[in-house]
Amino acid sequence: MKKQLFFNWSSGKDSALALHHLLLDRQYNVGQLLVSMNAHYNRVTMHGIRRTLLTQQLQAIAIPYTTVELPQHPTHEIYQQLMRTEISHLQNAGYGYAGFGDIFLEDLRQYREKQLAEIGIQAVFPLWRQDTRQLMHYFIESGFKAITVCVDDTLLGDQFLGREFDHNFLNELPEGVDPCGENGEFHTFCYDAPFFSMPVPFSKGVQQLEIYQYNGQQSSYRFLDLLPL
Repeated sequence: MKKQLFFNWSSGKDSALALHHLLLDRQYNVGQLLVSMNAHYNRVTMHGIRRTLLTQQLQAIAIPYTTVELPQHPTHEIYQQLMRTEISHLQNAGYGYAGFGDIFLEDLRQYREKQLAEIGIQAVFPLWRQDTRQLMHYFIESGFKAITVCVDDTLLGDQFLGREFDHNFLNELPEGVDPCGENGEFHTFCYDAPFFSMPVPFSKGVQQLEIYQYNGQQSSYRFLDLLPL
């Protein structure tokens, strides 16, 4: 009997690569995807992908999915409550494992493992501690396709936004920026993968700069709006 696993899908490259590994792993059956959505903006949290474009992406993957509908400005407590409710439903449906695309953020892994262990689910990290540059070369050479949709404006700027994620992009990254953007330097939309039935078509929309204040610190991120075709 294969282990029943649901995967936390973000729409980006690391998520796609981790899911690819799990689909090839014979000990797991990936039967459900779980996606966090900002219900107010109708967009994927963090990546800002429109719901309509996400739906096309999920149709190309052809794995059943569930969305966690978050309010406009969810507190940590609200986020935890909504996630726990949805994951409890998945556990009742027979899922005992949860997959993630995290690579080396130890505190995030510990948080996920602790939250899931409280309801009897084991976290799985197929990319854990792998070399991020080697992972991204594998990503490119295996036929995955992605475009950058969000960049840390202080580290990268608009010249890295809306870029095809390829070897040129990797080679041009400034020193200190992780090749996977694991520290939040950039986010991507994966529009094709070996397990997609077809590429997801889109066009580029407008760019927008967002400035955030957290614990007295300011950060700025530049987003590209992708439009479904």
